[in-house]
Amino acid sequence: MRQVIIYPGEDGYWVAECPSLPGCVSQGKTKEDVIQNIRDAIELYIEALADDGLEIPEERFESILVAI
Repeated sequence: MRQVIIYPGEDGYWVAECPSLPGCVSQGKTKEDVIQNIRDAIELYIEALADDGLEIPEERFESILVAI
């Protein structure tokens, strides 16, 4: 299980990032698209690390909302 952050991009697409996997970013036209795309990206990212014999980072992030 991985924490993912999604937000609207400047081009009208949604952007998703997985902070515990540096550089694991995806986008999609809708929220549903971006969620599926980041799931695929996470799976491929972890598979590539395993194929290269590299350590798979643990999920280590917490999130909070800060009212300003």
